Amino acid sequence: MTAGELGTVLLVGAGNMGGALLSGWMAAGIEPGRVTMLDPKPGATVAAFTERGVHHVTEVPAATFDIVILAIKPQMMATVLPGLAPVLKEETLVVSIAAGTTIAFIEGHLGQHPTVRAMPNTPALIGRGITGCFANERASAAQRRAAESLLSACGPVEWLAAEDQINAVTALSGGGPAYVFLLAEALAEAGVAAGLDPALAMRLARHTVAGAGELMIRSEETPAKLRQNVTSPNGTTLAALNVLMAEGGLKALMVDAIAAAKARSEELSRE
Repeated sequence: MTAGELGTVLLVGAGNMGGALLSGWMAAGIEPGRVTMLDPKPGATVAAFTERGVHHVTEVPAATFDIVILAIKPQMMATVLPGLAPVLKEETLVVSIAAGTTIAFIEGHLGQHPTVRAMPNTPALIGRGITGCFANERASAAQRRAAESLLSACGPVEWLAAEDQINAVTALSGGGPAYVFLLAEALAEAGVAAGLDPALAMRLARHTVAGAGELMIRSEETPAKLRQNVTSPNGTTLAALNVLMAEGGLKALMVDAIAAAKARSEELSRE
């Protein structure tokens, strides 16, 4: 990504996800002077970025930008978007990471611009997220590259063929960390039920989930093959998997869970 393709960036919202993006941009060597943070109620992390040369404003600046990143909560969009119109040029790229906020909704407040709708997840806070993206037809190849360059600072970016696939991404990877955290909770509670000290059970669960995830990322094997590698014939792991993989077990529950989350995401997009 060249400096010319990136241009100037207005980050609207410097909370957890906005801060994660900023951290990634600084680590990637993006010039701090290209970035302006707009946040009327800045948190403690904003000062650290301003010290590194990122400009911070509490009101909409009297300037236009090449890229505007919307990193605010979905319920704030209707209030914030109308005031942003003056910072947009006709060719300004708008990137939204607000869940449930459609491109049509954004265009209804800002007019028609090249727009990318993105769904990151919370591991972006440590640079280990993954983001699903959809770009409208107005976004050029260079603008798609610019969006990917900015979003990939927090992890891989996957492009979607249709905007409504964002709902499935929201259900799978957007909410996925919560499902994994629940798995760790369940493992620890099961360990306690099996006779382990609660603190020990939790340490074992946390490291098991984290280690298995890292192994899965680093390995070229599929998750199914990695599972088989751990499972000895007639062994203890197989005894557990016979329960988890029984009819109505973990896979069936996950299908139902993702379907429920997707349906709710679709509802939010229509509200």
